[in-house]
Amino acid sequence: QVQLVESGGGLVHIGGSLRLSCLASINIFSISSMGWFRQTPGKERELVASISSDGSTTDYADFVKGRFAISRDNAKNMVYLQMDWLKPEDTAVYYCNAVWAGTPLWAHNWGQGTQVTVSS
Repeated sequence: QVQLVESGGGLVHIGGSLRLSCLASINIFSISSMGWFRQTPGKERELVASISSDGSTTDYADFVKGRFAISRDNAKNMVYLQMDWLKPEDTAVYYCNAVWAGTPLWAHNWGQGTQVTVSS
């Protein structure tokens, strides 16, 4: 069973930056896509960004385009999310997972997530 460990969250002011990291316990080289999701209380988890297996293709939700950048290091089984120009509405718990057709591939296997809080 894959284990996912997210880190890098914290408390920042509006316009600040954070870099999230996700370590997978398996070799992610062959995984078609990896992505970052986020969830706030009372809302469903939503896909924020995804990246293809070789890192050549990225995709972003409209609400983070131009502000967030996803990357991966397959040799280290790591996925990253650089978040710039943060807004209060970015406040959420962020999770990584493999992605298939815009949905989490390991839907029943989530890490603990990392809390991002953006203060106004």
